[in-house]
Amino acid sequence: MLKFLFAVDRLSTWVGKAFAWLIVILTLMIVWEVFARYFFSNPSAWAFDMQLMLYGTLFMMAGAYTLAKSGHVRGDILYGFFSPRTQACLDLILYILFFIPGVVALVWAGWYYAAESIAIREHSSLMANGPPIYPFKAIIPVAGAFLLLQGIAEIGRSILCLRDGAWPRREDDVEEVDVEKLKEMVHVKDEDIEKLDRYVAPEKH
Repeated sequence: MLKFLFAVDRLSTWVGKAFAWLIVILTLMIVWEVFARYFFSNPSAWAFDMQLMLYGTLFMMAGAYTLAKSGHVRGDILYGFFSPRTQACLDLILYILFFIPGVVALVWAGWYYAAESIAIREHSSLMANGPPIYPFKAIIPVAGAFLLLQGIAEIGRSILCLRDGAWPRREDDVEEVDVEKLKEMVHVKDEDIEKLDRYVAPEKH
């Protein structure tokens, strides 16, 4: 079971990080568009549509990666106080009742939505010669399929937690900075930070 979970996690992570490079392309595109508009007075008619499609693709394809890293927004005001088994029971119920049906519906509807767009070679209607949008719509069922696969892995995690009483570990990835560990690494104490704050803070009048 753990091998399957890690394999799905690695796939979701690879896909998420691969598509994360779209943010670089998007940034360069926006910079160029601003430069062309204000220095050459020659803006691109496709710029707005392309920005939306690039960001939308990034947003959708990062869904499975975010789920793999337990990064989606969670209302954990009470959830965090529950035991791991209770958390796993709640997760299992919610995944089966809401997540799986919702994502299956997304893949199903997205497949027909994308197929229709590809069949007519759909282009943006915001202008007479808009960019093609059927490649973008084809991303919908693909992103949904990755999200569904990761959801199945999360169900597997919940089952393991119910069995063992503890959540199985996830693969290591980028983590938030641990401030206390950082202070230990650079040999900085709280007293030093307070002295620095007093030094750089403006004088009160």
